[in-house]
Amino acid sequence: MSIRIVTDSTADLPTAIVEQYGITVAPAYINIGEASYVDGVDLTRQTFYENLASYDPPPTTAAASSGQFSEIYTRLASEGASAIISIHLATELSGFLNAARLGAESAESAPVHVIDSRSISMGLGLQALAAATAAAAGTELTTILAMLDAMRTRTYVYAAIDTLEFLRRSGRISLTEAGLGTLLRIKPIVKVYDGVVTTIERVRTRKRVPNALETLLEQTGPIKQLSILHTNALDRAIELKAHLQPLFPDQGDDAIIAEVGPGIGSHVGPNGLGFACIAA
Repeated sequence: MSIRIVTDSTADLPTAIVEQYGITVAPAYINIGEASYVDGVDLTRQTFYENLASYDPPPTTAAASSGQFSEIYTRLASEGASAIISIHLATELSGFLNAARLGAESAESAPVHVIDSRSISMGLGLQALAAATAAAAGTELTTILAMLDAMRTRTYVYAAIDTLEFLRRSGRISLTEAGLGTLLRIKPIVKVYDGVVTTIERVRTRKRVPNALETLLEQTGPIKQLSILHTNALDRAIELKAHLQPLFPDQGDDAIIAEVGPGIGSHVGPNGLGFACIAA
């Protein structure tokens, strides 16, 4: 049996991993003014973050269409796929899952199993990677689906927002809240679990963020898989990886560093820092 894995670009999987495991990535679209760009193709993430502050109105994002998903599934079947697992961003946070389901209904392909990851960014990405790794090892379809079902309840994403300005620009908080947060140098830490985004902590100053994230990771552990997340802050992500490595030496060295895409980054802004993990 040839099982193929499909996800979307909000998974933030590095290109090398996508290519290594033959994962198919449906694109998100970034709308800036009257123009629309394909995430990672027409607009690099570096360019996006460098210009984010100047975009007026703030950019928005859109999922791939059901027709695009239908084409993807049909193509994979023509290439020999006997089953397709299509795993996507939490349904509360995007239209990807609905588009994938509609695409699966109209596709002339092998059976498509559309999965709600209940997560974002590498919380989704780690699930897609686990499925692709299992498929490459010849694992049975039912076993992979059961594994994903168990992983969803053990997937956590935590992220520290460096500035409240972009939440204000997107209408998520008021001007007063943003001004007060900036004055006090507050860095909110948000948690994504089971498709729900909540603010769980507020840290004073950027310097305290790594220790706060370390505490959250320790509380979540033991950890089976770990990924470090950032928004145009690679140096800080590398430092965080080194900071966390003594806590989980068997995971820290292999932890994937991933840059978060525009769908989340347009609200978070640059210099965001966090992690995604699968608890053991």
